[in-house]
Amino acid sequence: MSPPSQDWTAPEDFEFRALERARNYRAALVREFTPYLRGRVLEVGAGVGQFSARLAALPEVQQFVALEPGPRFCAEFRARHPTCTLIEGTIDRVAPDSEWDALVSINVLEHIEADEEELAKYRRRLVARRGCLCLFVPARQEIYAPLDRDFGHFRRYQRRDLGAKLERAGFVAVRLHYFNGLGYLAWWFNFCLLRKRHFDARSVALFDRVIFPVMHGFERRIIRPPLGQSLVAVAQVR
Repeated sequence: MSPPSQDWTAPEDFEFRALERARNYRAALVREFTPYLRGRVLEVGAGVGQFSARLAALPEVQQFVALEPGPRFCAEFRARHPTCTLIEGTIDRVAPDSEWDALVSINVLEHIEADEEELAKYRRRLVARRGCLCLFVPARQEIYAPLDRDFGHFRRYQRRDLGAKLERAGFVAVRLHYFNGLGYLAWWFNFCLLRKRHFDARSVALFDRVIFPVMHGFERRIIRPPLGQSLVAVAQVR
């Protein structure tokens, strides 16, 4: 289904528009989490659902529920994915004693000031089944740019600090590594040095089609980068 026409004006819309063009990027991120997604899966902060249909269609996923607190994004989500179950709200709309095998949080935690409290809430929903948290966040505070502030990001994450926060919340990290090493340099150049306040959609599409597949293949098969634009974390309830 083609997405409905959208007036992309707010900063968070720019973030969604960039991901709209980044098809290989989105597919690669879903592959990172696929081995850990089975049974009952909850996606927190689904936005307009750019990952949701892929997650729901994974063969080991028996039940998929998405959460999104923004009414406008919920409307867009329902238009795109009418068969996906969507709850309008935050993690607090899901009973603390509910049972989930996996929880997916993609580009959400950085928007929450009390991020360790949020992680603890995730754990409570996973503890009954000793489920997995699949977490994706922007990385490296030294490239925190004006655009991050526009997006409502409280922070970018260092690998060690994120690992410590997961541990304090009652998780054990199964995987914790940087993602998109070249993207780190691109973000620094465009949004820290040049201080741009929006994405160039055509550049994103070109990067996604030509550069990212080669770079990510190297990162995934040969060696993970020492730095990256983002962090991938998979953590199990302790």
